Order: sequence, then C-alpha cells, then structure tokens
Amino acid sequence: MTERKRSTAARTIKAENTLSEINLSDSCWYLNRELTWLEFNWRVLHEAEDERTPLLERLKFVAIVSANLDEFFMKRIGGLKQQVGAGLREVSLDGLSPLQQIQESHKIVRLLERRKCELLQQILELLTVHGIAICRVKDLSARERKNLKNHFSTNIYPLLTPQSIDPAHPFPFISNLSLNLLLTLNGAAGINMQLARVKVPVGVSTSRFIPVPGKSGSFVTLEELLCTNLGMLFPGMDVIRCDLFRVTRNANTELDEEEADDLVEMIESELKERRFAPIVRMEVLEGMPSLQRGRLAAELNIHEFEDVFETSGIMAMRDLFELARLDYPHLHDPPHHPIAHPLLESQRNIFHIIRDAGSILLQHPYESFSTSVERFLRDAAEDPKVHGIKMTLYRTSSQSRIIDALLLAAKNGKQVAVVVELKARFDEATNIRLAELMEHAGIHVTYGVVGLKTHCKIIMIVRRDFNALRRYVHIGTGNYHADTARIYTDIGIMSSSEALGNDVTELFNYLTTGYKPRRKYSRLLTAPRFLKKALLDKIERETNLHREHGGGLIQFKINALEDGDIVKALYKASQAGVVIDLIVRDTCRLRPGIAGLSETIRVMSIVGLFLEHSRIYYFKNGGAEEYFISSADAMKRNLEARVEVLCPVEAPALAREIRSILDIHMNDTRSTWDMQPDGSYIQRISSDPAIVDYGSHQQLMEQAEKRALQYRKRMKNKRSKKKSTHDKAAE
Repeated sequence: MTERKRSTAARTIKAENTLSEINLSDSCWYLNRELTWLEFNWRVLHEAEDERTPLLERLKFVAIVSANLDEFFMKRIGGLKQQVGAGLREVSLDGLSPLQQIQESHKIVRLLERRKCELLQQILELLTVHGIAICRVKDLSARERKNLKNHFSTNIYPLLTPQSIDPAHPFPFISNLSLNLLLTLNGAAGINMQLARVKVPVGVSTSRFIPVPGKSGSFVTLEELLCTNLGMLFPGMDVIRCDLFRVTRNANTELDEEEADDLVEMIESELKERRFAPIVRMEVLEGMPSLQRGRLAAELNIHEFEDVFETSGIMAMRDLFELARLDYPHLHDPPHHPIAHPLLESQRNIFHIIRDAGSILLQHPYESFSTSVERFLRDAAEDPKVHGIKMTLYRTSSQSRIIDALLLAAKNGKQVAVVVELKARFDEATNIRLAELMEHAGIHVTYGVVGLKTHCKIIMIVRRDFNALRRYVHIGTGNYHADTARIYTDIGIMSSSEALGNDVTELFNYLTTGYKPRRKYSRLLTAPRFLKKALLDKIERETNLHREHGGGLIQFKINALEDGDIVKALYKASQAGVVIDLIVRDTCRLRPGIAGLSETIRVMSIVGLFLEHSRIYYFKNGGAEEYFISSADAMKRNLEARVEVLCPVEAPALAREIRSILDIHMNDTRSTWDMQPDGSYIQRISSDPAIVDYGSHQQLMEQAEKRALQYRKRMKNKRSKKKSTHDKAAE
C-alpha cells in the first residue's frame, strides 16, 4: 500500500476511546469540513503524480486542483472571513473557530501549492520528450522572436490598457482571478520608481499559451510575451521590474431573498456586489520584493503575509486546461464514447419503451445522456400526444439541447413549466439569461421556494396514452448538463410508475406554489421536510434489526458526509455492530476504525477517470433490501436548506445494477483510497499480480458494453426463434 498521510489534515485522537462510554458530542470524533475537502485535493493531485496516468491527463489534474482551490477561496475561505469579520467565535462540530479553520486551511494550501509547482515542473520536463514545451522568449531564435513580436503587435497590443499608479491615478480596480503585471519604471525625465499596472488579457480574445510560429508544440506564456514587449506600452521609460500577481475575491455574497421584492433583481445585484467583493487571497511569484508586495497588500486591504501566497513557475494553473486539450492521442486516456442504453437503441417511441419496461436505470457517462435524457425531452417536444412538460433546472450548458427541446415544446403548443434555480453558485448569470429566454418563448418559469435551493433533478412528461393520461418521469443524481454528463458519474431512472408520477406531481405543485401543508408522498423522500428524518430512522432501524438478528449492513455512496446528526447515527450503528461501508468522494467528518466507536465502518474515496457524482443509499433491512438514488449528499445544507429527493430503486433488475456499482467500487484496487482514523488516506494497491490494475470506471465502461451486447444477443435469439416458429407454421 502507498501511504499518503497528511498530518496537517489530521486531528489528534484523544484517549476517550479506551473508555466503555464514549461521548458522541466530543469534538475529537469529528473531522473538519474544510480540511477534509482539502485532503481530497491531495488525492486528486496524486493523479498528476501517478506514472500510470498519461502525461496530458496528469497536466489536467494539476489544472483541476488549481481550479478547485480558486473556488475554495471564493466560497469557503470567503465565508469564514465573513464570520471572523462579524465577530463570530462559535466553534464547528470539530471544535475549530472560523479563524482557526482559516489558519489551518492556509497551511494545507501552501503545502498543496508547493507540491503542485514541483509536479508541474516534472510533467513539463517529461512533455518536452514528446515535443511539447513552454519556452522562454529569450531562448528562441531571432526569427521566432520577430514572429512573436508581430503576433503581439497585431493581436495583443490593441487589447492592453496600461494604468499608472501615482497621486493623479488612484490604484486601479483588480478583477477576480485576473492576471496582472505590476511594473516598476524609471522615467527619462527623472521620474524614478514609478508603478504601473497592466492586466493580462487572458480569455478576452487570446489564449494564455501562445503557439510559437513555425515551431509546432512550442508555446510561450502570454504574460512573458507581454513583458518582453513593454517598450511599446511605455516608450522612453526603463522597466526595472515586472511582477505578476493575481487576486481572488469572496463569492459568498448571498443576500436575504425573503427581503427581496424581485428575486431576479436580487441575484443580479448580488452578482454586481460579488465583482467588488473583498479580496481573500493574493498570489505572487516567488521573489517579489517586499516593497512591491507590501504596496499591493496595502492597496488591496489584505494582510501582507497571511493572505499572500507565493508560487513558482506558472501562476493561475487552471489555464493549463488549454494545454491538456492538445491533440496528442498517445498522451491521453483512450477516448470514451458513451453507448446507448440497450433498451433505447430501438427507434420505437420512447414512451412505449419506458411503459413496457416499467423503469429504466441510466448510468452516465457509461451510457449516453444524448440518447436517453435529451431524447426523452426532444421526443416529448415533438410527440403530438404529449400535453405537458415540467422539470427542474439547476445547471445546464449554455448551448443546451435541453433548452432547445423545451423551446420547441412551447412552440408546438405544449404546456411547459420549468423551476430554475437562480442561486446555483457561479451559474447565476447563465440561469437568469436562460430563464428570460424561456419566458419570452411562453414557458412558465418559476424560481422555487423562498429560502431553499431547488437541487433535485426531475422531469415529468404528461402524455395521453391509448386509454388515459400517463406521467413519465426522469429522476437523476446529476444536472441536466450535456458536458458534465460525459465526465461525471451519475445515475438516473426513467419510469412510468403511477406512484412516482403522483409524487412528482405533488413535488412540482410545492415548487411552483411554495405551499407546504399536507404534501403526501408514497415513494419519494423529500428534503427539507422528510429526507433527513427518514435517513436517521432507517439507520436506527438497521441498528435495532442487527441487535435482534445480526447481519446489519449500511452502504452509502455520496460526495460528502458532513451532517453531524447522520455521523452520530452511523457511530451508534457501528457501536451496535452494524457493518457500514461509505464511499465518500471528498468531505467526510466521520473517523472510521476507532475501537468502541467505529470499528465496523470503513470509508473509501474514488478518484479516477471521471468525477464521482452519483449518490446511492443502501440498507439491508433484515433481508428486505432497500436501494435509493438521490440528488442529496449527507450534508446539513442538502438535508435542511434544499429541495432534494431520495428515490427508491425497487425493480429487482435495476437493484442488481445498483448492487454491481457498489461492489465494483468497493473492490477497486486502482482508484480507491482508504481513510484512516486520523483523517489521512492510504491508496489501495493490490498485492496480487493476477488482479488487473484498472479502476472501477474502466470496469463500469466494460460492464455497460457487456450489457448492451447481451441484450442484442437476446433480441437476436428472440427474432430467430420467432422466425423459426413462423416458418414452421407456414409449412
């Protein structure tokens, strides 16, 4: 086993576990949300270190960690700083104050950044063997430098706006996540040590990495190209220093929607506020002199040492996605092409297929989102027997076939209602634009329930079948987003169940009116009213059944386990002897494997080809097994402040598919990390050379293809038998 322990993320375990009575309210039994999320990024970064990962994929994982840390500062550190600013000293479940959480997080981030820079340098060196290089301008030939200067003059220079910093020119506004040059200049007229700022125009109309003309696979960074051509911006002045810096602003600026007269206006106002929100981090390159560093910190109103993070090499490594997408097939994972679900390969009417099957389980990205969910909506828009479409929309792609289908349905005279979540973080502007587009097309758009985010993923199609109106539903664990459906693992169910149809109708009536009283559901468990209590009751039931008969088993596959009440319930179940398997992608407060507390609990994390995103809840229930899929993680915000859904998977064939997913993940020896009692993780590596070293994602891809082949074979045999019977009858 390869040990990857990070002491900065671990908390000391007290000696209370030697006692017969354990106080479950003691903070020592709970890990910190922020620190365990940062621990997850060590596991992601390991994919950039793992030599089994193709080189450009390794570069991609460096970019992923960089983007993750940007979001961490915007959301989590920003929120903690607000608490500190408000004078809040209340400790979290694990016993840390907001200030302590910031300090501990900063320590881990600095270690992550240092390791990230080391790995990037190693990967770039390895890429040069394959003809891919980030070059220094000074190392290029005279001809190459001239070609780059011509490119700069034509394509970059017109985009630049140099800004002086002096008594006549106040310090300029620095936008979130922008790259900036701080220039120290000496003037010919005796003006010494003058400062100026130039914003690096990444993403405006140019890339961060500029191809060197005539030198395939070679690039220079935009900021270096800019630095080598500053004479065009400041003629007659000497550039003494050229220092790169970048700021991150707080994105945790949510307003009180209960006080708002217009939710759309409130969100738009929030977005404007976010643009000018306080800075929570400044990044600088190593070696920036204290004079320039101190001046920047003072102007930006941040602490010169606590809030400033030094990096070496390349800043804003999230831009490495540009290079990670280069077309070098041998440096990428083999391309994955989702296959159509076997039942949906047919050109029959999709509603007839669902009605005959009863329910269909979809596994993305192994099975195609386009030929299932998008087809479901597209066919509904075109089917003359469909009268109504209702759906929730949390995130979707800006160029979405989902939206196209809804617009077509409205054009074709269907009643279309969409619950749009305007507060989906970082997608607010997109969702406002899409909501306006749909409203102009005659779609009934609502924004959910005041005070709650609508996070559930549900579609309902109302169709007049041969004898009556019938409701067809899709309930999923992931967003209606075609792009993420190719890289996130998610599960969905399409069903014509009358009971599910009734429940989904009730849920949409709640979402569009906000009226709570007397909502009754026979199959679905919904948050915030029922879901958390149901989970706690089911954990307690499993505990009691185990005490009476033994054999208790609970298995969760979720992104995060943060809710303290759920953790306590799982601890109690483990103390009673219930076996508990938890596949938790990132945040996990629970400590597994502690004597007298969590001996029967194991926690695993899967990091591999795709981002784990599906949520599965399983209870053995004395042999009457229960399988559920959900949009909700076991987090306080999901269970108490969002509209979420837990949906049973009752058909035996579908339950077997869910069982297979869980078993494959739990037996993975390529992509699995086992959590230790102190919160660190150890990568699981099989000692048996006979076991093929490929992860659960690859196995599930193969399983999907095998299912499709088996189905085609059965259909072929069925057609053959039918033809044989017909031929005999003809004789």
